[in-house]
Amino acid sequence: MQVLGDAEDARECVNDVWLKAWNGIPNAAPLQLQAYFAKLTREHAIDLWRRSHSDKRGGGELPLCLDELSECLPAKSDVETAVEKKELAQTVKRFISTLDATQRSVFLCRYWYFDTEPEIAKRFGFSRAKIASMLHRTRKQLKSYLKERGYSDETP
Repeated sequence: MQVLGDAEDARECVNDVWLKAWNGIPNAAPLQLQAYFAKLTREHAIDLWRRSHSDKRGGGELPLCLDELSECLPAKSDVETAVEKKELAQTVKRFISTLDATQRSVFLCRYWYFDTEPEIAKRFGFSRAKIASMLHRTRKQLKSYLKERGYSDETP
């Protein structure tokens, strides 16, 4: 729902994921089934959103979250191969593991679950301004972390 912004689209997405999981679940059950389904659902919802917004930058949290992170991450065209994407994902995962528990939770609420800043503020009992500031500082830290490891706007 956070990605698609429409209850009907969200229900359709969940149904598609159930079918996809039924047809493609690995022989050995995933270690964390909830995480497996969450990842499938998130990826499918983002794919649906991209297809429906390919010619426009509609409202909602997804484009806003992607815009916020765009100053930290290399351009999409620079990270086209699967290997490069996987390396970047691992680097971001290592960065996230360096954050304290609250900072990590706030960052994931915003950029994994696409929660709004007011929703995050309410969940953690902080002001919206504190959440905005915390996210801004974390993005700056991420940009610096990636730069130290050889990632920049021009580098894949």
